[in-house]
Amino acid sequence: MEEAANLESFLQWGAAIGISDSPISHTSSSSCLGHSLSVSYFPEAGGRGLAATRDLRKGELVLRVPKAALMTSDCLIGKDHKLSAALGKYPSLSSTQILSIALLNEVNKGRSSWWYTYLLQLPRTYDLLASFGQFEIEALQIDDAIWTAEKAVLKGKEEWEEATPLMSELNLKPRLTTFNAWLWASATISSRTMHIPWDTAGCLCPVGDYFNYTPPEEDPYNLNNGKVCGAGSFSHVTSSLEGENEGNSMEQLSDANTDRLTDAGYDETVASYCFYAKRNYGKGEQVLLSYGTYTNLELLEHYGFILQENPNDKAFISLETEMYSLCSWPKESLYISQDGKPSFALLSTVRLWATPVTKRRSVKHIAYSGQRISNENEIAVMEWFAKKCQVMLSSFSASIDEDALIMRIIDKIQDYDGDLDCSTALCDEVRTFVESTKLDLCSKTRRSIYRWKLAVQWRHRVNGKIHQETNDAGNITRKNTKKQQKLVIQQHQKISNNPEQEASERLPGEGENQQNE
Repeated sequence: MEEAANLESFLQWGAAIGISDSPISHTSSSSCLGHSLSVSYFPEAGGRGLAATRDLRKGELVLRVPKAALMTSDCLIGKDHKLSAALGKYPSLSSTQILSIALLNEVNKGRSSWWYTYLLQLPRTYDLLASFGQFEIEALQIDDAIWTAEKAVLKGKEEWEEATPLMSELNLKPRLTTFNAWLWASATISSRTMHIPWDTAGCLCPVGDYFNYTPPEEDPYNLNNGKVCGAGSFSHVTSSLEGENEGNSMEQLSDANTDRLTDAGYDETVASYCFYAKRNYGKGEQVLLSYGTYTNLELLEHYGFILQENPNDKAFISLETEMYSLCSWPKESLYISQDGKPSFALLSTVRLWATPVTKRRSVKHIAYSGQRISNENEIAVMEWFAKKCQVMLSSFSASIDEDALIMRIIDKIQDYDGDLDCSTALCDEVRTFVESTKLDLCSKTRRSIYRWKLAVQWRHRVNGKIHQETNDAGNITRKNTKKQQKLVIQQHQKISNNPEQEASERLPGEGENQQNE
């Protein structure tokens, strides 16, 4: 009841300061939503989000938030003399640290803060990697992921320690100077800010931060994919709207523009953050926003969630030291994709590596064009992939089936009745959790359960991709081995019929390559 009342007050507050989902610049409404969007709940798709209240066309303006409604470091510092004066003593703080401190400073003001109504709408907890405990971090099981999580935790602690003297000088309440409070503020900045051209920390955008995430569509023109720049969740949204639509009114901006490259951006011509429908939406559908192209681990690191189906998810593959000298691509391009297939860069590099050293120069152009070099080479490549994937799979302490069972047990822990069976070795991970928490389902334990499940879900998907590639590599190896055997038999028959051609037929790979081509 209180939550509903707070939301209603927030939407009224938004309307009063000019936030609107209507193309008409001046409307007399008690709510900033209702014409195009409404706040709704999507249990299986991000939780609280925005639903279309009518059919929306691709490229149509669906929300605008005026500059005065954007929470930025400048506006918070400019209205707080004490904060402004104290910041001058700490020039080494980053822009995101400054915005995090300014946010906590506003929370410290309580009801006297102009932003109080908005602050009540912010999540109370987040599940970014920086908030993971050691048990949840170890549940990721893959070294690179564990390292990423530990680095995130370490970075959070270092930034908190650097910010603590300033927070003490501002006389923030003790609970707002703790590491947990800092994690909350920095997670708010990481997961909810949007790009603005005048501050690398970005801005908090009331109502605009209700949009949930969808992966971006592949750009057929290979234009800017909107990789994250800074810590803000919507920092992918570039200022490409600047200079665009110069002199246009808000009504003109509302016309559907199907060629628009971004979901949203700050538009100087109307001094507002403008959000557009990236595709056609039917009434009642959740309207989504693309934050950029991310793997599930990156989503977990910066936003605290993963996608059930993420077309951009990857399992990164490390190479033997000598193989990197043959690779013309960055390490980030060496991966197994969502469908279990190796990336172009990874496959090309391994194909060249599997070629005898004396022949690499002559076949390099074939490898880098994405073509198979020979059946024999392809067999060696697939055998390498199979062995590599087997090594990676052995690093998991649980199999795919075991992970699925653990996730079902995690779901049951919420309804624990004193009879949770953890008697088998299969449930060692579950037993460790039960023994450490005594299944005291307080709010802290419930958050740990949720983060633990995120870790298991993440590794389960990575495990599946590697398993798929292992099977594919094995199938291709068997297929090419049979083909190779057939070619050898044919070659021997040819030689026996034409002994004088024996020397030329024995040239390594010559006849084989011709047949492959």
